[in-house]
Amino acid sequence: MTDQRRLEGRIALITGASRGIGAAVAKAFGAEGAQLILLARTVGGLEEVDDAVRQSGGLPATLVPLDITDGEGIDRMGAALFERFGKLDVLVGNAGSLGTLTPTSHVEPKIWQQTMDINATANARLIRSMDPLLRQSEAARAIFVTSGITTMTPPYWAAYAASKAALEALVLCWAGELNKTSIRANLLDPGVVRTAMRARAFPGEDPQTVPHPEALAEAFIRMALPEWTGNGERIDAASIT
Repeated sequence: MTDQRRLEGRIALITGASRGIGAAVAKAFGAEGAQLILLARTVGGLEEVDDAVRQSGGLPATLVPLDITDGEGIDRMGAALFERFGKLDVLVGNAGSLGTLTPTSHVEPKIWQQTMDINATANARLIRSMDPLLRQSEAARAIFVTSGITTMTPPYWAAYAASKAALEALVLCWAGELNKTSIRANLLDPGVVRTAMRARAFPGEDPQTVPHPEALAEAFIRMALPEWTGNGERIDAASIT
């Protein structure tokens, strides 16, 4: 943490905040003075992250135990946040699902739909609900977590790759609409990170050889600052950490 807390006074919503990248970003943002709104399905995980934030001197977080695919719940949250805070300064769309790694012709329709719902459709609903709040900020920043899989498109990854490609198109289209506003929306590719999702995808990999999510904190912090002026960009975390 720097001498001056860089996110002091900024209100930040983070999805998928109970573990992995989301939890690491929440702790880093909290240490930098942000007022956090943490969304995930697991209440216990959210409470653990909130405890860690407080122990590091951060403010108590607003915890939202919600399934990211609950569109009506997202809308209710947007209305509640407007009543409580009146604005949103930072949106981190991190929640994601791997789906299953299988031949494209074997992907079960239920799994396909679930993967698209979590990785793409939920973020479209999130944008729809949070856009009015972000427009109330003097310098809103939206960061969506993508994956290098969209540029590699390897065999057996069809559902995940397609859903992340859809997310990228969604965010870049929205960013183009924001050019004359104070909002900046970008995609962040975290690269190789030690998460539960990666452990599922690469079960034989030694997790100790993979960087911890905390290594990404600086990239997210810098992209959340008012000084970050890029818009509609796809950024590799390694390039700004």
